[in-house]
Formats: sequence, C-alpha cells, structure tokens
Amino acid sequence: MKHLIKYAKILISFGIFINFTRKLGIIMEIGKHTGLVLEGGGMRGVFTCGVLDWLLDHHVDFPYTVAVSAGACNGLSYMSRQRGRAKYSNIDMLKKYKYIGMRFLWTQHSILNQELLYKDFPERIVPYDFEAYRANPGVFEMVTTNCLTGRANYLSEKENYNRLIRIAKASSSLPYVCPVVIVDREPMLDGGIVDSIPVERAMSLGYERNVVVLTRNRGYRKTGRDIRIPSFIYRRFPRLRVALSHRCECYNRQLELIEQLEDEGKILVVRPLEKLEVDRLEDNIGKLTALYEEGYACAETVLGTCIFNE
Repeated sequence: MKHLIKYAKILISFGIFINFTRKLGIIMEIGKHTGLVLEGGGMRGVFTCGVLDWLLDHHVDFPYTVAVSAGACNGLSYMSRQRGRAKYSNIDMLKKYKYIGMRFLWTQHSILNQELLYKDFPERIVPYDFEAYRANPGVFEMVTTNCLTGRANYLSEKENYNRLIRIAKASSSLPYVCPVVIVDREPMLDGGIVDSIPVERAMSLGYERNVVVLTRNRGYRKTGRDIRIPSFIYRRFPRLRVALSHRCECYNRQLELIEQLEDEGKILVVRPLEKLEVDRLEDNIGKLTALYEEGYACAETVLGTCIFNE
C-alpha cells in the first residue's frame, strides 16, 4: 500500500508538471547541446539506475555525460547500453555477495569489496561491453578529487579499459573508508568531495541545457556542520583536508544553484519526490528495489513529454 501511494503521488505530479511546463515554457526539447549530469550518493544511486534504464528503453542518447561516484559506475553501463546491468550490480549482486561491510576493511582497507566490484563484476560476472562503450559517440567524463590539489579532475577514456575502470574506482572511493586510488600517477578519491553535481562543468563546455539526475529530494540540504580536518588525517594531502573541511557548504551551494537553474527553466531535474529512506550504504533489498522503480517512474514523469532530437 505504501508503494501504491508513492506511485499515485508520482502520477499526480506528472499532471502538475505538464501544466507547469506549458505555462513557463521549461525545456521540452533535448538535442545536441544537451548534457546529462549524474550525481552520486552510494546505494541511493539505484534511483539513477532506474532513470538510466528508462533512457535506454526509449533510445535516448546525450552527446555529453558527466558523472560522479556511484553515478559514474552506473553511467558506464548506460554508455555501453547494457540495460539492467547497473541494477544488477546494485541490487541482485548485493543480495548474493553482500559486498558492503566492515570486514572488508581488514582485507582491502575498504568498506566495499572493491575486488568484486571492479574486477570480478566487469570481467567475469556481467562482463563490461567495452567495445560498445568505445563505439558510443558520446563523451563520458567521470569526476575525481585530486588529493594533491584538492580540486576536481574530469577524466575520460575510450581506448584503455584498465584506465577506464580505475577512473570509475577512484571516482567512487569514499574518503576515510576507501583507499586512495592512483590514476595517471596522481592520488585520487571520490569526486563528490569537491563537485557532487557537476552541472557547471557541463555548461562550461557549451552544453546549454542539461538533464540532471539527483538522488535527494528538492529542498534537501546537509544539516551537519563543516569541521576542520585534523592534520593527522591525510597528513600527506593538506589541500584534500581543506576540501573535506568544506563539504557541506560546497554541496549545499550546488543544491541552491540546481534549484535556481531549474526555476529559470535552464535544466530539467529528475529526483526523488520525497525524503529518502535509503542510506548511502543501504543493504535492504526491498528498499533498493522500490527506489529503482521510483527512478524509472520519475524519469517517465519528467522526461516522458520531452522532444528528443538527433
């Protein structure tokens, strides 16, 4: 019954959304100057999986996609057009392998079984179609945080499979609970530290319109206080410590920008309608499945009336 009520709200919002866009003339045409921006959010990213499967079902491609953390990992399957693969890794594989847990800190220095996620999964369990990815004409950038500079790096790769997977691993390596990943001889961590919603990156490259997929409801703000990270943590990376000390401020500022751009009709946002009951490291399969279905339904709500041009 709870899920029926949620989907009823989605259907009601669909009618409200259509009337709103007709009145204000919000973006209804998506073409060669439209980018796709994917937020991270750990296991909340199953919402994004639903959105991406909707895009694949409707044969919707973007010339440019920029993704962060879990959004980067899920975006890889979208770029290779492997429908359902991201959902499988986030839900079915979690149920079977239980790859989140403190026990992996002892063996891999990570709260995730990264050996499973970045080696066994793409090479053996559900092999990644690298050739299909290479054949996709769209540009795919993943955001990492450079531990030396404390700034975002926007990395892409279409030739070297191992480097591609390494970038994805770095982009989603959470601070404190995952090890630093070396990419191009530079130490990297989760891109969400400094650029959780890289819409400004897309705009700077000339993508005037963007579809932004978030994993939080409108109005959400981080309520925690930023604190100065002590020098004994990441002692070799002082600029990373500065970046970590301003995460809440940075993220909330980006959320305000997103809502401003949305209100001005410059972007379309696909996001959960209500406050989520799914945590970053959620392992409840029922909750994750419901969130995936909500993502698919919300994509239909927001994007179902758009005009998609080649």
